[in-house]
Amino acid sequence: MRGAKVEKRDAPNLASDEHRRIDALVSAWLIPPVPPPAWRCAIVALIGVAMAVLMRVALLGLHGGVGATQPFFPPIMLVTLYAGWRWGLVPMVAGAGFATWLWSDQGAVPMSSDELTTMVIYLLCAVMVLVAAEGLRGAMRGLAQAREERAEAEARLRVTQTAAGVGPWDYDLLTGAVHMSLAARRGMGVPDDAVIRLDDIPRYIHPDDRAMIQAQVRRALKDFGDYEVEYRLADTSQGERWIHARGEVVRDEDGKPIRMIGLNFDVTTRRRAEESVRESEARFRMLADSAPALMWVTRPGGIREFVNKAYVEFAGLDYEAAVTMDWRTRLYPEDLPDILKAQVQGEASRKPFQLEGRYRRGDGEWRWLKSFSRPRFDASGAFVGFIGIAFDTTDAKQAEAKLTGINELLEERVAAAVAERDAAQAALLQAQKLEAIGQLTGGVAHDFNNLLTVIIGALDVVERHPEDERRRARMISAALAAARRGEKLTQHLLAFARRQPLKPEVCRVDRLIAESEGLLKRALGDAYTFTLRLGGGVRSARIDAGQFEAALLNMVVNARDATPPGGEVIIESRPVTLTRKQGELEPGRYLRVAVRDTGMGMDAATIARAVEPFFTTKAPGEGTGLGLSQVYGFARQSGGSVDIESKPGQGASVALLLPIDEGSPAADALPAVDHVQAQVPTHVLLVEDDPQVAELVDAMLHDLGHSVVRAGGVDEALKRLAQDDDIQLVLSDVIMPGGMSGVDLAETLAATRPGLPVVLCSGYTGGDQGRARAGDWPFLSKPFSLESLAQALAQARPH
Repeated sequence: MRGAKVEKRDAPNLASDEHRRIDALVSAWLIPPVPPPAWRCAIVALIGVAMAVLMRVALLGLHGGVGATQPFFPPIMLVTLYAGWRWGLVPMVAGAGFATWLWSDQGAVPMSSDELTTMVIYLLCAVMVLVAAEGLRGAMRGLAQAREERAEAEARLRVTQTAAGVGPWDYDLLTGAVHMSLAARRGMGVPDDAVIRLDDIPRYIHPDDRAMIQAQVRRALKDFGDYEVEYRLADTSQGERWIHARGEVVRDEDGKPIRMIGLNFDVTTRRRAEESVRESEARFRMLADSAPALMWVTRPGGIREFVNKAYVEFAGLDYEAAVTMDWRTRLYPEDLPDILKAQVQGEASRKPFQLEGRYRRGDGEWRWLKSFSRPRFDASGAFVGFIGIAFDTTDAKQAEAKLTGINELLEERVAAAVAERDAAQAALLQAQKLEAIGQLTGGVAHDFNNLLTVIIGALDVVERHPEDERRRARMISAALAAARRGEKLTQHLLAFARRQPLKPEVCRVDRLIAESEGLLKRALGDAYTFTLRLGGGVRSARIDAGQFEAALLNMVVNARDATPPGGEVIIESRPVTLTRKQGELEPGRYLRVAVRDTGMGMDAATIARAVEPFFTTKAPGEGTGLGLSQVYGFARQSGGSVDIESKPGQGASVALLLPIDEGSPAADALPAVDHVQAQVPTHVLLVEDDPQVAELVDAMLHDLGHSVVRAGGVDEALKRLAQDDDIQLVLSDVIMPGGMSGVDLAETLAATRPGLPVVLCSGYTGGDQGRARAGDWPFLSKPFSLESLAQALAQARPH
């Protein structure tokens, strides 16, 4: 029965839709939605005029004035409806012209008064028809536009409903007819063209939800109220889908229910999101509850909205009480002020912060908790609270305290052990020093005994035979040579100890090597091939030229002694760059000056000891063992080092590595000056505590033409200066008895007698020699020659 009623309701709707389509077609033909072009309007106007003329001629012929204007009223209306009132004037004017032509008998006789009156009536009626048609045209265009706008609105509504998953439906309580929109049909999976009945709807609902839906609908129909429910669809091919339905009963003026209308919403996405959130929350709660640390989540203002199982157990309360518990009541009184201050600052900053303090557990025991809090932000970046976690660090604190005690005990024991070790190392070092000093003393004593033998023997011969000039000259020459060898031995020792005073200048190394070529060849001898391969170019180093030449000579002599006759000795120079620290050398640019030979070479053990003092591989009496030690000492004092490369049977390469200096080389030496002959007689105060040295220097000063006053110490020298105003120059030793040195004397004279020249000399490299060299006074190293003394005196005197 209900199906028949639904069919009767649907049939008129189909007929009505057909009529609407025909009306739309006719109105679209009569009144196009877009104004037609002029040529088409002209054709329509001409067709209308032609049809009116043909109709009049076909029915009445071309004679008589009856019906001359009536055929033109339909063209006036149709042309006006199609093209507008302007084109409607064409058939109206054509009708007037045609009637005039007929009434005047094809122009032969004038029109009568009745015909003129009829013409006026025609024109007035034509104008009214024209106006009425134009008004009808405007109304029809308005209706057509309204129809189009409604169609567009309905289309947009359908699109919106479909996109939003909203589907309206309507149930007629009087007829039992059910009407569902396209969106409602598609939302529930109902075919678009299916005829739906109320009894058919449950089969589209999930079986588990059908009873609930039917109960809701029956209750709404019984109570005439509204209902709202969510249910699942029976079609699960695309997964579980949910519909949210709302319905309400509509009453007539008498309050009688006549219809039920409602909306269906597809809420599958929301349901799935809610399910995902629930699963996520469940996983988070399970994870949080399984964690051995206290965890919580707060809202802005510090109010907690979630705590985990460990939190509840620590509090010793139920969940609701634990969430609202005031932690200030659980804090250790001494920790409370600092914790509260840090918490307020941390929450106000909305940045991560941490706290540590003692809290009372639910069983009353005090426990250390260390908490970490991080801010939470929603999708828009707004602050929504903190999430925190706290660890019980009591056991760690106790272990730390025990470890601290153990560490203190270990530190005491380690300190005692280190003290014992240091004492043992100090004793060992002292023993090594004594051994090295014994070795050094023995070597130096051996060499100096040889030199003193020559000197003492020569002087003894001269003393015994003063009249033998030839023998005296030979003995004096031998004694001087031995003394100079002793001087060089001392310089070698000082160079190894890095105490030998150098006179560094910026020198072009290749130039110094080239200038020494003759000396080096003579030292090498004719039995060896000598080659120079100089690649240093214009690069310079800040070195003592004399010490460099001596070092180079030592290297060549060592190479000669290690190479059998017929071998080759090569001197090479080239720049090298160190990108990282290499032994004692820092990264930088260096000049490498190497002496290579083709001799027997050295093993690793020999290379390791090659620069030790008095270490030599030569036979007894053939070497002092100070050659390479002097080379090493010179290199270190110059900021460089020595590199030795060798293998047994493959020769050896001993190289000096000297830092490259970017300064300009020292100027060429000035023309030689004979300072001995250029001396000006001067009254000199000689300050020397050693009588024998004083006697010798006194004699040297007299040989230079000077008069001498002597003093044995600083105090005596100051008295002599106070008594003798004629003293013009002071020559003083640096090391003096009585607590004051020669440097102290020079500084005193610089303050009291600034114009008095002072020359300092010393044979010791320690003590005040650094101060002496730092001053403006000329400095003489003992022993010195007459020429060196004369040059120092000339340098001290004002020019």
